[in-house]
Amino acid sequence: MVLALTVCGVLVALVVVGLFVFGLRRRLIQRSGGTFDCSLRWDVPEKGDPSGKGWSYGVARYNGDRIEWYRVFSYAPRPRRVLERSAIEVAGRRAAEGEEELALLSDAIILACVHRGTRLELAMSEDALTGFLAWLEAAPPGQRVNVA
Repeated sequence: MVLALTVCGVLVALVVVGLFVFGLRRRLIQRSGGTFDCSLRWDVPEKGDPSGKGWSYGVARYNGDRIEWYRVFSYAPRPRRVLERSAIEVAGRRAAEGEEELALLSDAIILACVHRGTRLELAMSEDALTGFLAWLEAAPPGQRVNVA
């Protein structure tokens, strides 16, 4: 009986510590500001895929001329993807359809992009999209920015 209670106590403590570390990591990512909730789907087929598969929920952070994208459900201290402003080409935008509506945050707008030859999609709120497009267009003089 004592062993079972000890094991249960250790498991509960591990879950609490794990949740605390998730929260602490997110707080550290957001500490410098310029963050927004952003789901990402990498290496999207040419036609698009409304099945909802491949989306990862994350947090994106502006860092100079780059966007750093972090997975929410990860302990990694480094960004999973880094998108450089000069290499991002916006191919279009659309609303979530089909099963994507279940995989993404409500009212998410999907932005189809190409980054160094790789097709990707970013899903974010309308406010975050406005800020992202403004950031893209605010490139320093001489940089080529492609916004459709």
